[in-house]
Amino acid sequence: MIGPSWVGDMVMAQGLFIALTEQEGARVDVVAPAWSLPLIRRMPEVSEAVELPVAHGEIRLTVRRRVGRDLARRGYGRAIVLPRSFKSALIPWFARIPVRTGYVGEMRFALLNDVRRMDSSVLTQTAQRYVALGYPADAPQPPVVPAPRLRVDQDNQSRLMTSLGLGGPDPVVAVMPGAEYGPAKCWPLEYFGAAASKLADRGYRVWILGSGRDHAAGQEIERHAGGAATNLCGQTELEDAIDLLAWARHAVTNDSGLMHVAAAVGCHVIGIYGSSTPAYTPPLTDRSTVRYLGLECSPCFRRECPLGHLRCLREIPVTDVIDAVEFFDAA
Repeated sequence: MIGPSWVGDMVMAQGLFIALTEQEGARVDVVAPAWSLPLIRRMPEVSEAVELPVAHGEIRLTVRRRVGRDLARRGYGRAIVLPRSFKSALIPWFARIPVRTGYVGEMRFALLNDVRRMDSSVLTQTAQRYVALGYPADAPQPPVVPAPRLRVDQDNQSRLMTSLGLGGPDPVVAVMPGAEYGPAKCWPLEYFGAAASKLADRGYRVWILGSGRDHAAGQEIERHAGGAATNLCGQTELEDAIDLLAWARHAVTNDSGLMHVAAAVGCHVIGIYGSSTPAYTPPLTDRSTVRYLGLECSPCFRRECPLGHLRCLREIPVTDVIDAVEFFDAA
């Protein structure tokens, strides 16, 4: 398996891994960038995560050839290439794997020999597109998508709760202000801060989760919340975020990688959508509440609002998030 290069996509790809092991009893190994290895290791269906030491967007032909030749010695019968780029199909070709499956893309017909054409009107979700590659080309579509389910390390969870001083009896709401794709997917920080303040008033503890790049955003949320939130951005690794989200009751989040992680550990996800759409990348869980306005300009899939007003996010009020938390807890 050649895995995708984004956190959310890797979580959504787990549905394919589950389908392969349940339907075929297949051994699933995943070639993926170094950042994703801790995430993949939390997927029970994956036997081995193989590091691809290449940065996002790099070709590094020599490295891909070396990885492919190393894989050739393992005798794989089939490779599924999830990204649609030319370079992503090189490793299975170098490995001389007999069946190399993937969608049409970037003139890679010579590298794949089980080439699929994707009907986006039928396969409307990213997760469906991944799972469909695990079935024969003539199988009924769209396929059933198994929900992702990440393993939780309770020892690490306990360690984090102690070392970060996160203990307490009150329920936890995690807020995730980041979105790697760009600001057109990000609910305003002052809205996150106002939501954190109101939730704290209602007896919830609020944790802000994200990478080191989100630390300043976390500080801004803390400021708007009047100190009623704990900024953990940059203090945790990806595997730590998995374990902390498993402790939280709710996650208030942009359409981001951590949104999909939260869904995969059983958190109630309140997913906020701006330039993207829940029709394409929904939280893959029954425990979710989506906030999406579906304006005439949505979805634009742009990194920044092309019209400059960001109405798709600014017109989602804080009260909608508070209501979603309270409605779920009252049910």
